[in-house]
Amino acid sequence: MVDTVTLKPGKERSLLRRHPWVYAGGVARVQGNPYVGDTVRVLGADGRFLGWGAFSPDSAIRVRVWSFDETDRIDAGWFAARIRRAVAARAPLAADTDAVRLVFGEADGLPGLVVDRYGDQLVMQLMAAGVERWRHDIAAALLAVTGLSDLHERSDAAAREREGLPPREGTVAGRPVGDRLPVTEHGVRYLVDVPGGHKTGFYIDQRDNRREVARRAAGRAVLNCFCYTGGFTLAALAGGASSALSIDSSGPALARAAEQQALNALPAAPCEWREADVFEALKALLAQGRRFDLIVLDPPKFAPSAHHVERAARAYKEINLKALRLLAPGGLLFTFSCSGAIDVDLFQKIVAGAVIDAGVDAQLLRRLQAGEDHPMLMTHPEGEYLKGLLLARSSAG
Repeated sequence: MVDTVTLKPGKERSLLRRHPWVYAGGVARVQGNPYVGDTVRVLGADGRFLGWGAFSPDSAIRVRVWSFDETDRIDAGWFAARIRRAVAARAPLAADTDAVRLVFGEADGLPGLVVDRYGDQLVMQLMAAGVERWRHDIAAALLAVTGLSDLHERSDAAAREREGLPPREGTVAGRPVGDRLPVTEHGVRYLVDVPGGHKTGFYIDQRDNRREVARRAAGRAVLNCFCYTGGFTLAALAGGASSALSIDSSGPALARAAEQQALNALPAAPCEWREADVFEALKALLAQGRRFDLIVLDPPKFAPSAHHVERAARAYKEINLKALRLLAPGGLLFTFSCSGAIDVDLFQKIVAGAVIDAGVDAQLLRRLQAGEDHPMLMTHPEGEYLKGLLLARSSAG
């Protein structure tokens, strides 16, 4: 007999709109004895079928829906088919880069699963109880669908703690991966630290935005804040920037950035990698009267949850305010938030407030987002974690 989760009256509305999450507060009762990650049948209060999902007794998201089709059977073949479809959708990106996100959780109908490809290396993250339950079948499908033999796991994100799962990192199949895996993106070479780098080793999601920086960087003095291993800086230098100052609090990340600069033999523009707290560094640059023609703000997640939104909003406003005052007339500001709790509208309001307080005139040229290998499921807006704005300061002053 299949274990069943029945919802409280009215709590079926989100699933009827094909949103894939069931919160604990919406559950009326659980019939059977489902184990962590087991597939359960989700029913409305009236007994109608709503979906098949993965049960997670320790998570606020009690069920993540696999399928809304009652005829589906959630088995190894089902996972292989979903993975095959996701990988095929990314095939056109191979012309620009060999660093691609192959699977992006809910957007690909595989909640909690992230898979990145770096050349011939696969890296997977299992961040929910359901994909943890199917770990071996998912790994087998990834190797079979891609034809690759090297698979590494980076299931060490904080999201696993909320699922009651321990962290896991290590080789799943093939050869152990090193900390300098070479990849190429729009002609720029990067060294990816798969075992120890942020996320799965690289910020694949910023690919299109790095290209946009490169396209607009020619002849400009660039300031890159929270630069990590220098992705935006390398793109700017490749695009002909006249100079670049890159700031991060991590000495090892800056050392890797300088190593990548040398690897690419980029034009010898003045380039400085500065280890410092960005908030303090921006204050010091203002005191020195510095000006820049292109500024990138790509901070870490200031709001890991809704409880941190107010504090995060203050931090986003502070760095944008200082950046706008450092921006030369006619200059460009690329500003980002990767906080899922800060939606697009709120982020734009925060930056607009910074523009007002800075006393400058600025135009919004375009909104920025993750690349197309990070699609957003229209019924799951929570998947749109990365958002950005490209502003131009008026050349009038």
